[in-house]
Amino acid sequence: MSARLLLALLLGAGMMPAAVAQAVGTSSVSSAADSGEQRAELQTLLPQGRLVGSGRLTFWGFQVYDARLWAPPGFKPESFGTQTLALELSYLRAFAASDVAERSISEMRRSATISAEQADKWKAALRQVLPDVNKGDRVMGVHRPGVGASFLMNGKAIGEIRDAEFARLFFGIWLSPKTSEPALRNALLAGAGA
Repeated sequence: MSARLLLALLLGAGMMPAAVAQAVGTSSVSSAADSGEQRAELQTLLPQGRLVGSGRLTFWGFQVYDARLWAPPGFKPESFGTQTLALELSYLRAFAASDVAERSISEMRRSATISAEQADKWKAALRQVLPDVNKGDRVMGVHRPGVGASFLMNGKAIGEIRDAEFARLFFGIWLSPKTSEPALRNALLAGAGA
């Protein structure tokens, strides 16, 4: 199932049936945050981080979230899974944490085979860490290679999942060449190597 269907499910829990799903689009985001503004929380978590790229995910005219990727100089997209980075989603709509967890596992399965047992374990971990989000909320994930992922909401730590394989596959939702949203991936990686 692609991110297009995910969005159909997430945008109102059945409000838009998949049968009427249209193309998902991305566009670059123009704001102070995209011009290089450093989030205060990154000064500690990723002090040498710089904004690599950003994009907006839209579905059938509905704006879903703005995504921003920060990484240290020398960031290599082809080896994102071995590098420290921060990915922030600024939500433009409300979503239930349980829906986000379910969809995350589905998207992670695009890059690897995940057993039912492992999927259940990771879904439970995501539901414990990620809260429901409202329009205007910012959720940031920080990839800690070899350790896992730390999560923040609106600049405050909300938890971590200490599993390196989970973290690699989770950030792969946006950064893997196997992503269901290649245009958004391209926007996020636009400044890589610059």
